[in-house]
Amino acid sequence: MATTSDIKNGLVIEFNHDLFSVVEFQHVKPGKGPAFVRTKLKSITTGKVIDNTFSAGHKITTARVERRPYQFLYKDDMGYHCMDTNTYEQVAVQENLINAPKFLKDGQEVEILFHAEEEKILGCELPQHVIMTVTQADPGVKGNTATNATKNAVLETGATIQVPMFIDQDEVIKINTVDGSYVERVK
Repeated sequence: MATTSDIKNGLVIEFNHDLFSVVEFQHVKPGKGPAFVRTKLKSITTGKVIDNTFSAGHKITTARVERRPYQFLYKDDMGYHCMDTNTYEQVAVQENLINAPKFLKDGQEVEILFHAEEEKILGCELPQHVIMTVTQADPGVKGNTATNATKNAVLETGATIQVPMFIDQDEVIKINTVDGSYVERVK
């Protein structure tokens, strides 16, 4: 059992029969009245972000969440199969638990979040940036470069993203998995 003085970014707590990660917090001590802690909490199961205010000294229940490195192997009707690189144990992860499944390719390193007490999978996170090959890109039209013009490009996983006009087929690019945006060309 912890109190509001133990709150920090990334802490996972049990709140309203769900697991929430602390995204942001602020200790407030007004001139009049008792102190309190204003927080932004993100649900680990649904991804919804809520605002909540705890009074100072309020008891909170922390949850132990472990991040373990896994390697993505393949996808079938049971889910996305990943293997622990240390024990070679395989687990199947449902698509709704993966933060960016459209950028997941065979052999990709991922981190799977486990609830330590229950050994339950809470989520699967790809690295912030992944490197992919463009398999199909529309040709750039001459004269469309006056502004930040973009075009559609299909990646090796089948995902379609917006890229600058100078990107061609078979080029290797870096992508941000958080928002699915083009970052840079990779040499």
